[in-house]
Amino acid sequence: MTVIDGDFATDGAVCVRGAFDAEQVALATSAIDAVLADPSTNVKRASAADDGAFIEDFCNWQRIDALERFARTSPAASIAAELMGASTVRLYHDHVLVKEAGTRQRTPWHQDLPYYNIDGTQNVSMWFPVDPVPRSATLEFVAGSHRLGWFVPRTFLDGEAKWFAPGELSELPDVDGDPERYPVIGWELEPGDAVFFHMLTLHASAGSAAQRRVLSLRFLGDDIVHAPRPWTTSPPFPGLVDELPAGAPMNHPDFPEIWSEVRT
Repeated sequence: MTVIDGDFATDGAVCVRGAFDAEQVALATSAIDAVLADPSTNVKRASAADDGAFIEDFCNWQRIDALERFARTSPAASIAAELMGASTVRLYHDHVLVKEAGTRQRTPWHQDLPYYNIDGTQNVSMWFPVDPVPRSATLEFVAGSHRLGWFVPRTFLDGEAKWFAPGELSELPDVDGDPERYPVIGWELEPGDAVFFHMLTLHASAGSAAQRRVLSLRFLGDDIVHAPRPWTTSPPFPGLVDELPAGAPMNHPDFPEIWSEVRT
């Protein structure tokens, strides 16, 4: 039985226990393994050469059948719709994240939205590990931080701020140094559990003693529009600015509508 642990509107993140059944876990696992076996041109290593491998890859649903089937047939989009209060859900992109056993690299505190080419309030990211994840290695969130505005996005390995103009966004708060002001939440997860969070919620994670394979899907609701950037976004969408005007709804084949209350 699916159980939602937390309050999305208040905290900006929830844990959905039993979100996916064994067949859906197997489908997501096969999708992750297919991406690892045949990485895209977007693949990157987010850990140092002397550390365990932390591999990321993006935007594979159009070439990996299992990934598209999971996005379209699992309850992920309907869960996202409920949390966003949206009448339609589009798939923004998929993101595979794998930390091999013994990887020390920490994923630093950050928001997702400043790295993207979209704007709007109805959005949600799903983080779905197909391996058991202890509390020490899980994705953590600063409760309520989705209401604090945008913070400067930085590169993960060297902390470089190279996108927005100096002073345009606020610097990241000292989350670890002021736990009373910035309460951190997170959950131990078993296969089938997933966390869903707003793209402005600050989040981070530690390294992982065991292999941690994650499928993340990003979802867009009714009010999301295209916000072209003068730099290459992560992930990149080359040529999109020529096909979708600034401020236009994300009505484009790269962002298929995968759920609608009209069809349910």
